[in-house]
Amino acid sequence: MAGNEITNTFNTYNAKGLREDLTDVIWNVSPAETPFCTSIAKAKATNTYHEWQTDALAAANTGNAQVQGDDITSFDAVTATVRLGNRTQISRKTMIISDTEEVGLKAGRKSEVAYQLAKKGRELRRDIEAILLNNQAAVASSAGVAPTLAGVPAWLITNTSEGAGGANPTGDGSNTRTDGTIRSISETFLKTVLQEVFTNAGDQPDLLLVPPALKASTSAFPGNATRFINAESKEIIASVNLYSSDFGDLKIVPDRFMRTRDAMILNTDLWALAWYRPIKMVDLAQTGDAQKKMIICEYTLEARNELANGAVFDVGP
Repeated sequence: MAGNEITNTFNTYNAKGLREDLTDVIWNVSPAETPFCTSIAKAKATNTYHEWQTDALAAANTGNAQVQGDDITSFDAVTATVRLGNRTQISRKTMIISDTEEVGLKAGRKSEVAYQLAKKGRELRRDIEAILLNNQAAVASSAGVAPTLAGVPAWLITNTSEGAGGANPTGDGSNTRTDGTIRSISETFLKTVLQEVFTNAGDQPDLLLVPPALKASTSAFPGNATRFINAESKEIIASVNLYSSDFGDLKIVPDRFMRTRDAMILNTDLWALAWYRPIKMVDLAQTGDAQKKMIICEYTLEARNELANGAVFDVGP
């Protein structure tokens, strides 16, 4: 309703010299956690094609019975190790800040350069997390072609579950997996893959890495039918963060930067982020009235032995 304003009252909407009210804090809630990169080992690459070896024991032989006093005239075959490798990938973030902007009085930060460098660094780490978990193949560098590393889905071939039409890659990082028809995630899929890993490997997985929507689905598995209730605090605990199976315990961790259709069953000791050139900041040549900066790195994924890992692919909530 209208008030009785006295004529010629000078109000804020008439004033021309009011200072702005801008808080001295910048609120940035974009997620920066990189659980895969944080969990796996770190290694050093010494070439743009980083290699390692895998091996496996022969199948158990129930017919291994020998006669007394036998003289050996033939010998068991010796199986060579398998040599694998991955290409390094170069990732970077760049920025250019005018000198005028840098010396100006700003809210929320003293230095625009320092603030943007910190922000770009977090963005780069998010990129690396997403790249390592992406369904991409290794590509060698050539004229006009940027090299790429093979991500986790390109290595997993033995202990996998996929939807109709889905197919595993060759397992050497040279090609990607074929995605199948999406189906609802099931605890049965998880149990089947865990049993396969146990059968095929002595080292067992310790991490179930899932996208956010599938984290909610795993908390609703039938094995979690009982919800814990704290009567005093009126707290209902409806989340499952540790899956204890017949074949070992898995920590369940959501990852915002992985594909929404994958559930990775990982032995974190058998993956490594191998740095060829660790993340560093580079001052670029100043050609005008501005500062140029670049954050750059070169790295690859080391898939030490996929036999102790697995995945349930082509799943949704």
